[in-house]
Amino acid sequence: MADWELRPASAADADAIAELRAVVLRDDLERLGRYDARRVRQRFRDGFEPGWTWVIEVSGAFAGCVALRPDADARCHWLEHFYVGAPHQGRGIGSGVLGELLERCDRGGGVVVRLNVLRGSPARRLYERYGFVVETEDSVDVFMVRAASGPRTAS
Repeated sequence: MADWELRPASAADADAIAELRAVVLRDDLERLGRYDARRVRQRFRDGFEPGWTWVIEVSGAFAGCVALRPDADARCHWLEHFYVGAPHQGRGIGSGVLGELLERCDRGGGVVVRLNVLRGSPARRLYERYGFVVETEDSVDVFMVRAASGPRTAS
């Protein structure tokens, strides 16, 4: 597994994250007939909340990002904007980051974690290894949930 670190995101990270989002999601969005170069970046910028977002760094360089946002009534957290750049994929970084965030959620009795992933995305397999199950789906998104629990690890 590659060495990586999480650091809190800031407003200054928005452009780099928006660009990474456009690159990482492009193939899946094109396959679904939904890719729009401007919109994919703007949707991120419109909802970016640095307070719930971390930047993933490898050797001090930007490698990805992830957000974990509590919902309005704090009954669950939403895992969002989880992107790892292509040069860093397949090196255990996504698993490591997801495992660390889920450990945080499991402390103190645990919290439900929800996410959505694009239909056909290979990222779905990662989420399933960590206990996420399909709750609902539509023509574009698969909505997944992981029940509140004690610590767990991928098998």
